[in-house]
Amino acid sequence: MEQFRLRLKLFAGKMLETFRQCDLLLLLLCVIATAFGFLMIASATAGYSEGSLRYLAIQIIAAAAGIFFYVLITSIDTDTFSEHRTVLVIINAVLLLMLIPFGVTVNGNRSWLRFPFLPFNIQAAEICKITFILILASVMSSRQNSLSHPLSVGLMLGHLILLFGMNYLISGDLGVSLIFAFIFLGMTFGGGVHGFWFLLAIGIVAVAAPVAWNFFLADYQKKRIAVLFNPSLDPYGTGAMYHTIRAMRSLTGGGLTGQGLFQGNRTQAGALYAQHTDYIFAAIGEELGFLGCAAVLLLLGLIIARCVWVGIRSQDFLRRLVCFGAASALFFQVLINVGMCLGVAPVIGLTLPFISYGGSSIITLYAMLGLVSGVYARPAPTARERYIHPPIAYYGGISQ
Repeated sequence: MEQFRLRLKLFAGKMLETFRQCDLLLLLLCVIATAFGFLMIASATAGYSEGSLRYLAIQIIAAAAGIFFYVLITSIDTDTFSEHRTVLVIINAVLLLMLIPFGVTVNGNRSWLRFPFLPFNIQAAEICKITFILILASVMSSRQNSLSHPLSVGLMLGHLILLFGMNYLISGDLGVSLIFAFIFLGMTFGGGVHGFWFLLAIGIVAVAAPVAWNFFLADYQKKRIAVLFNPSLDPYGTGAMYHTIRAMRSLTGGGLTGQGLFQGNRTQAGALYAQHTDYIFAAIGEELGFLGCAAVLLLLGLIIARCVWVGIRSQDFLRRLVCFGAASALFFQVLINVGMCLGVAPVIGLTLPFISYGGSSIITLYAMLGLVSGVYARPAPTARERYIHPPIAYYGGISQ
């Protein structure tokens, strides 16, 4: 028992030391966003039959766990992850394959792992999002001097296709799959891949789009995309635009300052679809108005900018890419979630980072930004020191 207490004390001391090395500004911004999310979740779920206490309690516990992982991952050198790239690829494959026997379907997507011994579900792709950033950063760093070579581009693209394809074919979740693609774009662009490859990619997508439309997209997905370009397909808002139109009415109904917290007409009546998750931005607009929405976007923008700044501050290519990957994932998720509420992006079920309800989401967000905090704590490589041996002195041919 005494030995256990000693180890616990040593662990607590190590965590406290690591906490002092963390990017505390980034953590503060995330905590402020999370606290605001608590407030909006409480308001958005106040009218639910089970009340808001259950949702709020789960979110608070998940946020506490997320902060723990933020500090823990800060303590791990980024190079340590890079050195185990194959293990990370295997972890991704195992997590996604586990969706076949243990996955449960939510809103048409088989994205969640449910185990009988756990009181909560796990969204496998959220974990894969973090490991994919590390895998791609490792691949690009190892081929830094020939980044635009066809073999290098092919290797990077192979990892994307593997993850994107497995996730989409098994879960049917196009939204999270597209996050992988946007992470890929952000990291390859920020890493300096030649512009020729981006132009080629645009051409290939243009040619392949009709094939994907006819053979890979379900009818409801086609309708959600088509109605954005041709609103006459749903003139009365009773089909694919139903939820988006209601969300837009809530946004515009809030005016400049909103109807008041816990007082939104549609929000408190529970009239918005997924108002505590996918459409929480519409609830913010209704109750806190344009100013509330602007404050949320500013806060999330500062978090993204901080990730980019930490990456630019580091002179190490691998670390810089990790930060760019995290920023790309956050930016795409904010862009799509807000776009869904404004009717300019298809409904693909992405939550608003740190604000929307979701245990897996909040934990993995903090874990992902723990990587950025680790780069802040160690902007230059340290892992290679393990391979540097002190010089050997020879005296009469005998090493000392």
